[in-house]
Amino acid sequence: MQDFSDLAQAIETYGNIPGSLITILQKAQDIYGYISLDCINHISEKTGIKTAKIYGVITFYAQFRLKPIGKNLLLLCQGTACHVNGSKLIEEAVCEFLEIEDGETTEDRLFTLINVACLGCCSLAPVMMIKHENGEETYGNLTVDSVKNILAGIRSRG
Repeated sequence: MQDFSDLAQAIETYGNIPGSLITILQKAQDIYGYISLDCINHISEKTGIKTAKIYGVITFYAQFRLKPIGKNLLLLCQGTACHVNGSKLIEEAVCEFLEIEDGETTEDRLFTLINVACLGCCSLAPVMMIKHENGEETYGNLTVDSVKNILAGIRSRG
């Protein structure tokens, strides 16, 4: 059973406020990286919200995850500027190099790939952002070779 003591303050603060389920779920995901079935059951028990409703909210909103993500979350932009500058070729290179598809995590749990609609860095197209425990890094003007070199460098650091 997972320890949910870190979530207690959010549930205490928002648990009795109608319409605050999303806030609690966001806090849970911030703490644990994803929302487990145990977490859903815990939130239900503490707030009185039915598990089916909680699950429905989680699956409705794309921001929530039901599975753990890798140490490095790759957000690959597929917006218009990135698309016209070759983001699909970059995605193919990433998928081939990491042996995963969009939404998947590598077996070593080092990388998770998520295609996003826009990162707001259009002048750097094609672009990807990598979020990790120490913050985030943005890489622009990507080529097939540069993205493979970036990923190889991250992989070598573990």
